Amino acid sequence: MLTIAADAKHLGARIGITAVLHTWGSAMTHHPHVHMIVPGGGIAASGRRWISSRPAFLLPVRVLGALFRRLFLTRLIQLHQADKLAFFGSLAPLTERRAFLRHIAPVRKKRWVVYAKPPFAGPEAVLAYLSRYTHRVAISNRRILAFDKTGVTLRYKDYRKDGADRQRVMTISADEFIRRFLLHVLPRGFHRIRHYGLLASSARKASLALARELLHFPPNPEDPATEDPVDPRPPCPCCGGQMIVIETFERWRQPRAPPMAVLSIRELVS
Repeated sequence: MLTIAADAKHLGARIGITAVLHTWGSAMTHHPHVHMIVPGGGIAASGRRWISSRPAFLLPVRVLGALFRRLFLTRLIQLHQADKLAFFGSLAPLTERRAFLRHIAPVRKKRWVVYAKPPFAGPEAVLAYLSRYTHRVAISNRRILAFDKTGVTLRYKDYRKDGADRQRVMTISADEFIRRFLLHVLPRGFHRIRHYGLLASSARKASLALARELLHFPPNPEDPATEDPVDPRPPCPCCGGQMIVIETFERWRQPRAPPMAVLSIRELVS
């Protein structure tokens, strides 16, 4: 998207992207996809003006899909050549290079779908929608209806249906429930939310300041960090006084009582 947006044939500007990885469907199936928030324009290569996109149009989705397909498959083949892909069960023969290339050959001819539309209810609605998913897990407790010896019963949405028919109920075994849930546990240190272009962390502050200037927006208010810091300690629920941290301990380790004074021990013994 950054490449196509920078092309003068399309937008000719450097844009910003916030991407949120979402790996599951409603039934906890493996459905990895990325939601992206992109401003309707960007900064020209000269850095002297803001270039707005056309109304209700950012970039051609067919061009986006074709470029993403090429880049994705190129990287996938590189990972296969570096022996960084693992195949199990019926897919084990794909370890062999020729079999792998034959397997992905039909994908090169398929149209890869990119959905790019302006938000119907405004940008605030998009931010509110994505904010509900940034730190969620694959299923919430309210969608689990029952758990007994027959398995786990859960509610899900069938997006192939319309209206009330979309709400469905299924029962799966406990093992299958655990398998599906673990599909969406990300590797340690993996970042679900990433920022690119104008919003990349390395130059975000300067890029946003320039964008606000080019759009004739007022500058951001003073950084609250320059003001007196607010004491993060909560007040005592009984007296209202400031609570004091007496001890901290690591996860999974129980706090230990302070050692008794030697004098106290002698008094107890005597």
